[in-house]
Amino acid sequence: MGNTQLQVYIGMPAVVVSRAMCQVMESAQRVAGTPFAVLITGETGSGKEIVARAIHHYSLRCSKPWVDVNCAALPDQLMESELFGHEKGAFTGADAVKAGLFEMAHTGTLFLDEIGELAPKMQVKLLRVLDGLPYYRLGGQRKVTVDVRIVTATNRDLEQAVKTGLFRSDLYHRLNQYQIRIPPLSQRMEDIVPLAEYFLQQHGGAALSAEAKEALCRRAWPGNIRELRNAITHAVVNARHGEIHARDLPGAAAAAVPAPAPDAPLRLEGIERDTILQALESTGGHHQKAADLLGISRRTLTRKLRLYRMAPPTESAYVV
Repeated sequence: MGNTQLQVYIGMPAVVVSRAMCQVMESAQRVAGTPFAVLITGETGSGKEIVARAIHHYSLRCSKPWVDVNCAALPDQLMESELFGHEKGAFTGADAVKAGLFEMAHTGTLFLDEIGELAPKMQVKLLRVLDGLPYYRLGGQRKVTVDVRIVTATNRDLEQAVKTGLFRSDLYHRLNQYQIRIPPLSQRMEDIVPLAEYFLQQHGGAALSAEAKEALCRRAWPGNIRELRNAITHAVVNARHGEIHARDLPGAAAAAVPAPAPDAPLRLEGIERDTILQALESTGGHHQKAADLLGISRRTLTRKLRLYRMAPPTESAYVV
């Protein structure tokens, strides 16, 4: 993979080639040695968790616990128990004492992914703990005190969420002591082929033809690294004789996109819009199947459709 820098952070490999990602990793390394809370922002699939793991890896807490949770993955009623734990009998089914994630991460790092999805009630409780106040487990009578480094990530615009009242201003500023923005893959063109070649190594090491590399680099990748990984997996299945050609890539990735003139700006939004349209066409207009093909969530696809005015809010322009 040429001059690719491959590093592993708490079991997760990171391929870093582009200047943009090198700067991101330099920022992660600098802030790692501080006690500051870090907010990592960027599109879904752009690599936010890798950066969070890098912060722990380079920190003085690197030998201490690393604990992570996706705030969007748990129902609101379970989030408090997961974060703060519960005592036996605190609620139906609480048959034993359970330590929360804060306790599990004591002296280490707690990574809260998709922090923008946290319910308002939990935002208040989280703020109290981040301010250093002891807390009770659910049903508990003894306060718990922890020492935890907090790293959070989101694909949402939290400043806008604060303005609309969906996210607490005081919590936002508490989490945003230092912010690292992850650029989308479309702004890190140098990373595309090295990432693709790394994914290929995980599937036996098929080679990318020159035309396949060109097709990959002319794609906007609205689903970022996850979409690229899915495209390579698809191509591995289709490939013949150990070499991947443009025709082996998913329909959206293999489709010809007019190359810009040497001095012309790359019209990324137009390419992204065309890519989404091609995915919808190849799936018969089915939103979920198109999102799966692109390697993005259906929510992200809906947001893109509205952004480009490709469908009304009811999404009635395409078959669902």
